[in-house]
Amino acid sequence: MGEISITKLLVVGVLIVLLFGTKKLRTLGGDLGSAIKGFKKAMSDDETSAKSVNNTDETTDRITHKD
Repeated sequence: MGEISITKLLVVGVLIVLLFGTKKLRTLGGDLGSAIKGFKKAMSDDETSAKSVNNTDETTDRITHKD
């Protein structure tokens, strides 16, 4: 078991294309891309909601400490 060279990677890539076909790989790539975009959007939405929750908590703490 030697190192993984470029030629070995190319052979594996060609075998995958021959096995699945370009159309199936293209749709798989599109599905993967949309899944990643959805994940990033959900993470940014979660961070935005967490920031708004933290901002309301901070103002509540300030009010309670002044009493």
